[in-house]
Amino acid sequence: MADKKIAEKPEREYLCEDLAGQNCGLKKVIDIVGGKWKIMILCVMDKEGTIRYGDLRRRVYGITNTMLANSLKEMEEAGLVDRKQYMEMPVRVEYSLTKKAESIVPILLELKRWGEENL
Repeated sequence: MADKKIAEKPEREYLCEDLAGQNCGLKKVIDIVGGKWKIMILCVMDKEGTIRYGDLRRRVYGITNTMLANSLKEMEEAGLVDRKQYMEMPVRVEYSLTKKAESIVPILLELKRWGEENL
């Protein structure tokens, strides 16, 4: 009789092998888009395109100037937001999503759909 091959169970991919580890991709994503405000900022910028600071502040309901400024700075450092400053009086600053940020929009749309269907 021929030896039967034992079927190997395919390895399951986990969200994070080591959630506290620095190499966890999910933790890295949460670090740069986590929190209450950053996803809301991404939503407004995705819809509006290039937007000035004051317009962004008015569209992200409830955010303080400090939180908006800090969030934009962190998102710029992470490569998600482009900041363009025009040397005019008064100074004009515009923000837009980078290609990197645009690549996460389809993933956020899937999360949005999941929330609409399940929550």
